[in-house]
Amino acid sequence: MHYQTESWGTYMQAARASSSADPLERVERLASESAVVIFSLSTCCMCHAIKRLFCGMGVNPTVYELDHDPRGKDIERALTRLLGGSSALPVVFIGGKLVGAMDRVMASHINGTLVPLLKEAGALWL
Repeated sequence: MHYQTESWGTYMQAARASSSADPLERVERLASESAVVIFSLSTCCMCHAIKRLFCGMGVNPTVYELDHDPRGKDIERALTRLLGGSSALPVVFIGGKLVGAMDRVMASHINGTLVPLLKEAGALWL
């Protein structure tokens, strides 16, 4: 797994420069920077399970731990809006596209559509 910390620092500098920094735009930008992006909480067991699922498949996701970021609550609210009001973490993006929270990722895994998504995004080669 690749835990991102530098991007948050860069984000904080940009946020200080512009008080109108939009968390939703930030989510969309971060989600498009890597093949698999997970927004997570470091103490969440469901987040841990999703990270283990991807690592077990040979995928190296980029993980943003929202509880380690001073503006993590803003990002979490933006993710809730993207999910249509559901406030469940983790939230997974593959190829810059929102897959969803734990239930959607596991459903995709069980029905066989997760691996093709990962291959298409370049996160899985086998």
